[in-house]
Amino acid sequence: MTVIRNKLSCFALSPPASSPLVTLLVLFLVGVTPAAKADIYKYIDKYGRVHLTDKPEHTGYMLWVKTFRPAARAHNRRPTGIGSNKRNRARFSPLIASAAHRYRLPDALLHAVITAESSYNPIAVSHKGAVGLMQLMPDTARRYGVSNLTDPAANLQGGTRYLRDLLRLFKQNLRLALAAYNAGENAVIRHGYKIPPYQETQLYVEKVLQYYRQYQAAL
Repeated sequence: MTVIRNKLSCFALSPPASSPLVTLLVLFLVGVTPAAKADIYKYIDKYGRVHLTDKPEHTGYMLWVKTFRPAARAHNRRPTGIGSNKRNRARFSPLIASAAHRYRLPDALLHAVITAESSYNPIAVSHKGAVGLMQLMPDTARRYGVSNLTDPAANLQGGTRYLRDLLRLFKQNLRLALAAYNAGENAVIRHGYKIPPYQETQLYVEKVLQYYRQYQAAL
């Protein structure tokens, strides 16, 4: 049985997920449903049922269909400052300070990354499957021993360690470390230790740096 979910639909089908019927239905949803214009993820539960969705609910989902999606709107507009989200910022500031102290990174840098990544939403899930305050991908979370991606403390510890390791890898070059945080370290290495020519990544780096400067002045 195959279950297909998106914002508007939920289907239970008897063919396997690889059958032409299911594939055609997924393509139909991707083509006509605005909410489905994103990657499609697959998960097989303990009963053998195949779940397909564009909004993965946990880390058991694996990417099944890759669809084109322009850079998120948040990366296409100029940063609007750090005045918003004050309540969540205050709520998580002690955890952020603890992670920053432990891994010897500036508090302001972590605040800048979190503002750009999740806007302090501990249960945020991106269309690529990144989760939590620092938007950890499941593979990165496993690498750093984070089992509960929506736990703020665990997410912060994993994300901060990852950022610290990226800074070490790129010899404290903050621009390259931020580019790697967004696009992956292999993308930076593959492009000759330069920021990859991806619009989303280039805008992301500039946005985080602007937030960083603002937090340096505010904290």
